[in-house]
Amino acid sequence: MRIEARILVERDSQKGMVVGKGGAKIKEIGTRARQQIEPFLGQKVFLGLKVEVLKNWTRDRQRLKLLGYDFE
Repeated sequence: MRIEARILVERDSQKGMVVGKGGAKIKEIGTRARQQIEPFLGQKVFLGLKVEVLKNWTRDRQRLKLLGYDFE
């Protein structure tokens, strides 16, 4: 199974923290997530992670709705 996921941050500096030096942090995040997902699904998983900067997304109600957050 293949799962592709986006990690959204609001600033370039946050992206650097999530990716880490040489990609070490994002690799750790992916490994830990995959270790939890595989037993849940009962099969091996390829987890593709992408970190994206989306300015002020946490303060934009319409953008949050597009991302699947529900306020009702």
